[in-house]
Amino acid sequence: MTTTAVSSGAQDAGFEDATYRKVSWRLVPFLLLCYVVAYLDRVNVGFAKLQMLNDLKFSETIYGLGAGIFFIGYFIFEVPSNVILHKVGARIWIARIMITWGLISAAMMFVTTPMMFYVLRFLLGVAEAGFFPGIILYLTYWYPASRRGRTTTYFMTAIALSGVIGGPLSGWLMQSFDGHNGWSGWQWMFLVEGIPSILVGLWVLAYLDDRITHAKWLTDDEKALLQRNIANEDQHKEDPPVAQVLSSPRVWLMSAIYFSFVMGLYGVSFWLPTIIKQTGVKGALDVGLLTAIPYGCAVVGMILFARSADRRGERRWHIAIPALAGAVGLVLSVQWHSDTTMAMVALTIATIGILTTLPLFWSLPTSFLAGTGAAAGIALINSLGNLAGFLSPYAVGWLKDMTQSTDSGMYLLAVCMVVGAALTLSVPARMVNQKKD
Repeated sequence: MTTTAVSSGAQDAGFEDATYRKVSWRLVPFLLLCYVVAYLDRVNVGFAKLQMLNDLKFSETIYGLGAGIFFIGYFIFEVPSNVILHKVGARIWIARIMITWGLISAAMMFVTTPMMFYVLRFLLGVAEAGFFPGIILYLTYWYPASRRGRTTTYFMTAIALSGVIGGPLSGWLMQSFDGHNGWSGWQWMFLVEGIPSILVGLWVLAYLDDRITHAKWLTDDEKALLQRNIANEDQHKEDPPVAQVLSSPRVWLMSAIYFSFVMGLYGVSFWLPTIIKQTGVKGALDVGLLTAIPYGCAVVGMILFARSADRRGERRWHIAIPALAGAVGLVLSVQWHSDTTMAMVALTIATIGILTTLPLFWSLPTSFLAGTGAAAGIALINSLGNLAGFLSPYAVGWLKDMTQSTDSGMYLLAVCMVVGAALTLSVPARMVNQKKD
C-alpha cells in the first residue's frame, strides 16, 4: 500500500469521525434533554407517594396499580404512534407527544380519588407512547450500528440524569412548597415538573430535523457520507411487512429480554425513594438527595460499558454481566436494609447494573431491522417490554401490602434480571456483534 493511499484513508476516517461528532453534538444533548423531562414526568409519582398516599388515603396496591397503569396506555398506542412518526416525521410527532404529556402530567396535581389517579396515569401513557421507540428509530436514520450503541447510551443516560436532577428537585419542591397556596408539596411538584415538557416540546418544532437531507447545518459532503453509511447498512437488514414483524420469533425474544430488564428498571424507579426512607432516612429532601447517588454512578457505568461494547464489537456479555450485577445489588439491598450506608451501596450496584443493560439492549433489535419494519418492531418490543412497567410496581406494591416489606419484591426483580441475562446469551453472537469499520 502506498503512502498516498494510507494518507487518503486516514483523511477519510478523520472526516467521518468529525462528521459524526458534529451530528452528535447537534442531536444527542437535545434528545437527552427531551428524555430527562420525559422520564422525570413518568416516575415523579415515586416521590409524590411519600406525601400523596397519606393525604389521599391510598393503599400501596392503589399506588402500584396507578403507577403501573401508565404502561397500559403506553402499550396500546405504542406501535401506531411509532409508525405515524416514521410516516410524518420526528419533528412534528415528538413535539406533539411532549406537549400533551406535559399538560397531563401537570394535571396530576388535581388527583383526589383512585379513579382520577388511574385515568390520568393511563392518559399520560397514551400521550407518551411512541416517544422512546421513536427516538431509537430516529437514531437509525443518522447512525450505523457500529456507532449507535454508544450514541444510544448517551441518550439513555437521561434515565440516570433524571434521577440525579429529579430526586433532589422533587424532594425540595415537596418539602419547601408544602402548604403554599393551600396545595400540598406533591401537587406543586407535578405542576412545576410538567411545565418543562411543554416548553421543550415547542423547542422541538424549531430545532429538530426529520432526516439527513433536511439538515441545513451539514455540508453536502457530510450529508453524502452519512447517507452512504446508512444505505450500506440497510442493504443487509430486513424490512418485512408489519404483520410479519409482529409475528417474528426474534422480535418476541427481544421483547422477552426487554421485559425482564424493565421489571428491574421500574422496580427501582418507582420504589427507590420508599426503600431509602425505610432504612431510616427522614425528610423528602434527604431522600431525594440520596437517590441522586445511585443514578449519578449509573451515568458513569453506562458510558464505560457502552464504550467497551463499541470498541470490542461485542454486545451479549456487555448486557448480561450488568444484568447479573443488578440482580446481586437487589438481593444485597434486602440483606442490608437496616443499614443506610450498606443499603445505599447495594442500591447503587443494582442501579448501575439495571440501567447499563437498557441502552446496550437496543443494539440487538436494531442490528437486523430497518425501515417500516424497524418502526413496528422497535415499537412492539418497547411496548411489550414496558408492560413490565405495569406489572413491576403493582407486584411490588401488592407484595408489600401482603408482607409489610419490600423484600420479596426485590427478590422477584432480581430473578427477572437473571432471566434477562440468560435470554440475552441465547441470542446468536453472529446476529448482533459488529465491529466498527
